[in-house]
Amino acid sequence: MASERLDRIRLSGDVPNHVAIIMDGNGRWAKQRGLPRQLGHREGMKSVRETIEGATEAGIKIMTLFAFSTENWNRPQKEVASLMS
Repeated sequence: MASERLDRIRLSGDVPNHVAIIMDGNGRWAKQRGLPRQLGHREGMKSVRETIEGATEAGIKIMTLFAFSTENWNRPQKEVASLMS
């Protein structure tokens, strides 16, 4: 799905110079599927990697990634440690 969107952007010639990504909902995604939150975070990182690779291929020059807010420090210590590793 994401690769199809990137193909359309490339073909249109209207490639943005800067793209920002806000990572949100990975833990909820896992919880809805009965999976550990850490697995949701890992899957989110896989998606971000794929997106960054595709964006680079599409010619996007600058990417901003918002991945951790100050509120995230209030999560359980084990979860924070997993996110920081």
